[in-house]
Amino acid sequence: MNRARRALRGLLAAALPAGLAVAGLLWHLNYNDGIDVQRDDTVTGDPATLLARGAYLARTGNCLGCHTMRGGAPGAGGLPIATPFGTLYTSNLTPDDETGLGRWSAGAFWRALHRGRAADGRLLVPAFPYTHTTLLTRADADALFTYFRSLPPVHARPPAHALRWPYGTQAALAVWRALYFRPGEFRPDPARTPEWNRGAYLVQAVAHCSACHAPRDRLGGADWTSLAGGTMAAQGWYAPSLLSPREAGVADWPAAEIARLLRTGQADAGAASGPMAEVVLHGTQHLDDADLHAIAAYLKALPGATAGAAPAPAGEPPRRATAGQRIYDQHCADCHGAQGEGLAGAFPPLAGNRAVTLPRAENLLQTVLFGGYGAATPGHPRPHGMPPFALTLTDAEVAAVLSHIRTSWGNRAPEVSPLDVLGMR
Repeated sequence: MNRARRALRGLLAAALPAGLAVAGLLWHLNYNDGIDVQRDDTVTGDPATLLARGAYLARTGNCLGCHTMRGGAPGAGGLPIATPFGTLYTSNLTPDDETGLGRWSAGAFWRALHRGRAADGRLLVPAFPYTHTTLLTRADADALFTYFRSLPPVHARPPAHALRWPYGTQAALAVWRALYFRPGEFRPDPARTPEWNRGAYLVQAVAHCSACHAPRDRLGGADWTSLAGGTMAAQGWYAPSLLSPREAGVADWPAAEIARLLRTGQADAGAASGPMAEVVLHGTQHLDDADLHAIAAYLKALPGATAGAAPAPAGEPPRRATAGQRIYDQHCADCHGAQGEGLAGAFPPLAGNRAVTLPRAENLLQTVLFGGYGAATPGHPRPHGMPPFALTLTDAEVAAVLSHIRTSWGNRAPEVSPLDVLGMR
């Protein structure tokens, strides 16, 4: 018995220093930021210039798109965001003293963007993309703060996050941040052009593109510089790779076409749909010409973004795809054409369409089951909608028609099964 007690004391004596070391490391990584949020409350610059700059950055980053609930006041928060770990609710960005940013200092706002901590010091959940806003300059953070403080104050307290234990605890957040977050700043690449560097800053920091387009692991972590494509977990969409020419790479696109897609949601080779249509609607259509072409320059130069070889021609259509031709002729051909050719400016072609032949079928299932619209922009003010077929077609019929589309007219992609359809419903 005494021997067991001595062994236990020995283990505790060995474990205690290790535990203290881990706790110290976590404290250093998460709380030792050196920002005095009480004294740092100076925003310098012309107020009108700061306000205009902040409004531009907020639109580019689609801040109000997330921080406005359906039917709510702009910026007042409360929008539910589904995640694999539970539901989050976005915060109130209006200058209300009790429920918004009214009592925040400029330093507190900077710390939230740069270090992911609230005004009271709490660690923020990473659905707020401080993994990207940490790269923003202090000048841009101050401009955003000026803009948000110009909004009409709204007294609106969002619901508490509904996260499964332990994901919402400060301890779990501290560990997650130690694994996946490092505060930083954007450093221009001297080997690149000013236009490329501007595009990199917009993509990596302001528009936080990899929040959707980076592949994430089971804890929601990622390489935040990656644009290799990722599942938008719990939302049922796939953000395609911006590197692969088989998905959404644009290395072989003219820069003007990339800019047109971001401004209008339409291009000769494709159109924005689903969550990307929302990005265009609320964000990228407001970019000026210089920034649109800067993003185009950055995306065209992404590593691995080469055209690649053409896919092999399709063989005999599988049985399920053959069954889907009748459904296609009845429900789809009037708009998309008997040969999947579509109608320019109205209905997208399905033949040779990368969105149709993605390895993953989530986006197609979302569109066929639940319908949707493209982005309404000055360059394309009346986008045609896709009607929902969730109540019209059975799981087997949806699988059949999508398999037909994915294996016809030169398309070559895996079939869709009724189980895939059931999972999306």
